[in-house]
Amino acid sequence: MADDFCLMYDAGLGYAPKSSFRGSGAGGWPVTVDADGLRDCGGGLEAGEERAILAVGDSYTFGEEVGDAETWPAQLQRLSGRRVLNGGVSGYGFDQIVLRAERLAATHEPAMVIAGFIADDVRRTEMRRLWGRDKPWFALDGDRLRLQGVPVPERRRRAPAWLRHRLDRALIGLPAPLQHVFGYHVRQNPAGQGQTIAIHLIERLLRLGERHRCRVVLLAQYHPQVWVDRTFAAEERRVTGLVLDRARSLGLATVDTFSRFAIEPAAASFYVNTHLSGRGNAMVASLLAARLPELS
Repeated sequence: MADDFCLMYDAGLGYAPKSSFRGSGAGGWPVTVDADGLRDCGGGLEAGEERAILAVGDSYTFGEEVGDAETWPAQLQRLSGRRVLNGGVSGYGFDQIVLRAERLAATHEPAMVIAGFIADDVRRTEMRRLWGRDKPWFALDGDRLRLQGVPVPERRRRAPAWLRHRLDRALIGLPAPLQHVFGYHVRQNPAGQGQTIAIHLIERLLRLGERHRCRVVLLAQYHPQVWVDRTFAAEERRVTGLVLDRARSLGLATVDTFSRFAIEPAAASFYVNTHLSGRGNAMVASLLAARLPELS
């Protein structure tokens, strides 16, 4: 879910974090966003000769439900001693993740781009509206993608924030057809086509790496329901596997967090509600830090 409190309209992406924002989420967790629209990863590291690591992704990368210092990008910065830029945005689809990666890589010229995703981000590429907000989307034109819906139309939100928050909480639990009726999620591409779109988007990540001479890493993360529902887990693993297999076939690096969490007797305990806790994010950061020499 993409909460309003720290987001603003963006013509190219639909929405993005508010620049120079300081506030707190619904659970009281502190959120600090810098002038470049990146979530704070902590101080102590100055920009030097070594290029930074850019993290992009959805709410799992942004760090929904935890404070600035508990996100996995912030913890990776502390563990590695490398500057990490947290470009994650809650609620993004895989298409928005790739578009934001392209934008931020052009600005910051990182040494590495880590693109985090969950399987639902692939489904989100099928939509032209998510969480009640219009977004860019891709159409398949033979074996090519055509970017559509940009500039994204700006929708004026007249209801007060507290009322929008309550409506979001009600709408998020509705079946997909009703979400479509109420304009919360609006489908553009046929169900299942997001998988083909995502495979083509990985090719854009490959070109991003070549263009900016940086290493691109695909990071697979998982919804907590994976650890309690075998049927749900099987589908999530199938979709995630398609993305990771395509990335590997193109020579991109991949990190799949499934095996690390699967060995825990209570993997679901590493989540707050639907997102990783500080302890869960520490596990992801440790996994990445251990593999950084190999990934680099």
